[in-house]
Amino acid sequence: MNWRTNIELVANYFLSRVIMTNKKLQKIVYYAYCWFIVNHNDNSENITNVLFREQPEAWIHGPVFPTLYEKYRQYGRDTIPQVEFNETIDEDLEEFFNEIIEIFGEFDGDQLELMTHNESPWLEARKNYNNNEPSNKLISLEEIYNYYSSI
Repeated sequence: MNWRTNIELVANYFLSRVIMTNKKLQKIVYYAYCWFIVNHNDNSENITNVLFREQPEAWIHGPVFPTLYEKYRQYGRDTIPQVEFNETIDEDLEEFFNEIIEIFGEFDGDQLELMTHNESPWLEARKNYNNNEPSNKLISLEEIYNYYSSI
């Protein structure tokens, strides 16, 4: 599997541009992860290109990247302080991140959670779990590709 960057760079980019909670960060990073898969793979049978190494898990409140959650859990429902982004990234990656912000940045964490709860990748991963039952089941890359490439 080829990954383009790392999860910390992605999170830092978004945190340098938008004030948000951990929940909102999780969902915006998730959407970036999903749309990167759709834009950089030809089909769902052979997904070789992902944005970063970690795969999202189907938690109660939507898709979550555990390392990101742990890093920012101390903020609870409060906003995470903005960060400075001093890294150099490719122009196409920066353009992609800005598109994600343009599309999803206007929503709060609860709205983004509701959106993911109505989409098949999270629903499929959660189908054998009760609403309040914890899960660390990985969300299928194939399901991500199939769902987001169809909308």
